[in-house]
Amino acid sequence: MSSEAELRLKTIPNQKNKIIPTQEQLDEISRDLRFYPSQCQNPITLTQPQVKVFNELGYIKGIPVFDRDEIFEYRKHFDVLLEEVISAGGGSYSILSAHLKYGKIYDLLKNPRIVCYIRDLVGEDIIGWGAHYFCKLPGDNKIVAWHQDASYWPLTPSKTVTVWLAIDDSDIENGCMRFMAGSHQFGHLMYKKSTPSENNILNQTVENAGQYGNPVDVELQAGSISIHSDLLLHSSNTNNSNRRRCGLTLRYCTPDVRGHLHWNEEGVVVSGKDRSGHWANPGRTQND
Repeated sequence: MSSEAELRLKTIPNQKNKIIPTQEQLDEISRDLRFYPSQCQNPITLTQPQVKVFNELGYIKGIPVFDRDEIFEYRKHFDVLLEEVISAGGGSYSILSAHLKYGKIYDLLKNPRIVCYIRDLVGEDIIGWGAHYFCKLPGDNKIVAWHQDASYWPLTPSKTVTVWLAIDDSDIENGCMRFMAGSHQFGHLMYKKSTPSENNILNQTVENAGQYGNPVDVELQAGSISIHSDLLLHSSNTNNSNRRRCGLTLRYCTPDVRGHLHWNEEGVVVSGKDRSGHWANPGRTQND
């Protein structure tokens, strides 16, 4: 692997030492982990029924954003990144903070065709703070157990919404995401530490998740998105197909959210203003 490629993978411009928090560190932060419903009364891009569904079920799915030719370009870009990561000894889930490493993903985080949907849910002022590829290779026997995103993050209050952009077609056979509809209404849920036998990509499992709602398979065509609350239980099963399943998560919150442990260093103003000045708003890297 070339030194230039290694630099592309390892360097995060304008970032201090962001910490992946331990449970002990999270416990030291006073976090407000409750669902804040959208207050939007006059959405422009979404419909009022879609906003209502988000508030009641915790998600919206099947929103077309990019056509086949457009998403093909993003897929080609990811193909190159994945080859670099694997050559460097990483895995298919290793591309974190992608908006700070790759200019193309920084632009995608700020893309108005995506941000307009978030604006209809959280308001004019929006921070984009994360971009992470979740790629299940053909025959991948790992799962993502039922969990809530907010459990992992040193952020408060829990006002992050996640866009899941399908880079590849995502269906039941290749391990599409699953939502537990309405589970966000129960607030922050107890979880246990996962065991190796679970083959869980993450390290938390909310047991007996079915008591909190009804499971929904989130099948998406490449180029379309789903949007979900950071308190919505979600998971995915193994990839039993001979096809890859890649999605890019884009994370957005309101500027009043506080990011601890240097997480604020990754936040980019994608709409309106950060009137608090809390988020670093790093510029675009020249690496594409």
